[in-house]
Amino acid sequence: MISGRRHPAPARRLAALAAMALLALTPSGCTAARGTDAKSGTAAPLGPGWSAGPVAEDATRRLAAMSLTEKVASLLMLHQPGTDAAELRTFAGANGLGGLILMDDNVPVSPEEMRAMTDALSPDPELPLLIGIDQEGGEVSRLPADLAPGAAQLQTLPAPATEDAFRSRSTLLQSVGVSVNFGIVADVTADPSSFLAGRVLGTDPASASARVAAAVTGERARVLSTLKHFPGHGAAPRDSHRSIPSTPLGYQDWLTREAPSFQSGIEAGAALIMFGHLAYPSVDPRPASLSPAWHEILRTELGFDGVTITDDLLMLQDFGLPEYADPAENGIAALAAGNTMLLSVLPANPARYGTDVTVLIGRIVEAVDTGRLTLEQIDDAAYKLLVLRGRAALSASQE
Repeated sequence: MISGRRHPAPARRLAALAAMALLALTPSGCTAARGTDAKSGTAAPLGPGWSAGPVAEDATRRLAAMSLTEKVASLLMLHQPGTDAAELRTFAGANGLGGLILMDDNVPVSPEEMRAMTDALSPDPELPLLIGIDQEGGEVSRLPADLAPGAAQLQTLPAPATEDAFRSRSTLLQSVGVSVNFGIVADVTADPSSFLAGRVLGTDPASASARVAAAVTGERARVLSTLKHFPGHGAAPRDSHRSIPSTPLGYQDWLTREAPSFQSGIEAGAALIMFGHLAYPSVDPRPASLSPAWHEILRTELGFDGVTITDDLLMLQDFGLPEYADPAENGIAALAAGNTMLLSVLPANPARYGTDVTVLIGRIVEAVDTGRLTLEQIDDAAYKLLVLRGRAALSASQE
């Protein structure tokens, strides 16, 4: 499986970071997008592993045949309630989605029923949807059949126990047709009152780093591992499901306290990183999920060239802040910041959030047409997701 690792660049000085933060404060329409060169607007070179082999060649052929609307639609991973495979397949196929996220309301009674459901979800079996799930174990567990220990137990056990737990967990996920696990919490906190206390794999940088790397190793070749919630929710104690947490932590302290566990997971081969809706005003006052500065740091400082995905974008609307009231605008800003894929856990009635999937796709296409987003960035993101989907198909064929 492809990982998001590439050769890391040397750490930047604070002066360079300050300049980058100033760039992040410009309107989203003037910001250089992820995957593009800030001066030329051309696509940045893909890192090692993205352009070699038959899967990459197939992705190149498919990308060349896609319209802009199809490319944009492929950047969406959405939720639709229910376990009716035909309805879920129609929802994904009609909208041209790149993935579906399964929540509690998508999980049938037995693993066998779930595998039958996931097998029927992809309109094109040769290019399966990315099927994602939050299967951390312990406090956040969608699958009752997952009996491996969760983070609260793993914190007290040697690191190899984490590898064993995530090997077991990913084996189950693979068996039920899930290809992406949003299950590795790389945040760090020793605060017992934090809502993350029972979900982090370590309470200090060293213990978290060892266990995050072990979790990625345990999942290898079974599911695509995702690290969350970059750049580190442990330093921002409030729950981002209810507000935008903010931390006064500075960049240099972030490097020593929050970055190591993400770095270790990247080096172990994590394919995706989920950006959190949390703010480090010392770097950028905006949520990291909408921050070009944090995407640049991830790419240049931690050497990650894989797929980035937002946390649930509907969370931004839940905060009740007028600047995040428009779901399409949030999606455009997230792509402009550098995210490869947009995640939204839509309810049964998306209109409750003012969301219409067709309108969302159309607004993003319009943002490309007007120059707020570049075609090169969309191509880069769509290509990477085509490669991941091709890798998922290959992995499934080898079960």
